[in-house]
Amino acid sequence: MKLEHLKLDIADGVATVTLDRPPVNALSRAMRLEVIDVFDTLHDRADVRCVVLTASGRVFCAGADIKERAALKDEPGDHGRLNRIVRELFYSVMECSKPVVAAVNGPAIGAGFALTLCCDILVASQEAVFAMPEIDVGMAGGVKFLQRHFSPSKSRWLMLSGERLPAAELCRLGVIEACVPAAELAATAGKMAATIAAKSPVAVKAIKDSFNMVESMSLRDGYRLEQNKTVDLNRTSDAQEAKRAFIEKRKPKITGA
Repeated sequence: MKLEHLKLDIADGVATVTLDRPPVNALSRAMRLEVIDVFDTLHDRADVRCVVLTASGRVFCAGADIKERAALKDEPGDHGRLNRIVRELFYSVMECSKPVVAAVNGPAIGAGFALTLCCDILVASQEAVFAMPEIDVGMAGGVKFLQRHFSPSKSRWLMLSGERLPAAELCRLGVIEACVPAAELAATAGKMAATIAAKSPVAVKAIKDSFNMVESMSLRDGYRLEQNKTVDLNRTSDAQEAKRAFIEKRKPKITGA
């Protein structure tokens, strides 16, 4: 796969996707399409069990490429086509069958903030800050992403004020799992990804699917869906091996079947 705005490395079941569009990794149309292609590919790769999403440089992602947005002509279909690509960028991460750990190395602004909120697990360096400043540039996207992680009042304040929150505050609120020195970020995210990669990929996929599916369901319907997935999992070779290993007090031999 030829990549212009991303880097992709795969080792020991973990794929590391690095945003690489200097100077601030602003999301252009071409970059969004690359992200979609990469995550769609990782979705199907059997040698990948977890993904780390990070960025090069000092900024994780400054959001949408405002210069590109400003140059957009108001021709019939222009905004619809762009919006479709923007949506699919987020969905490609959320719907990837492999859990995604965001390793936020610097500011995550606007669409960059939303992108991190589409990941399954978030860690950040102490230098990272997060903000939704769309109100200051004539835009308003991101409400739904904020609502999944913040209280109603905090979500509204972030959207209406554009205030920047440091990583330490998001850690205090429980939005991110860890706030670490920059030098420790890659190792922290890598350790988390390796932990997930060591689990049964069949079970991991079922759990991620469950989180995505039950979000809009009632408690009763959501739990019933999880129960049905558990029944299916119990019939897999990995589940049978895991039970034997538990009884025999040994580490299970996971095959992914």
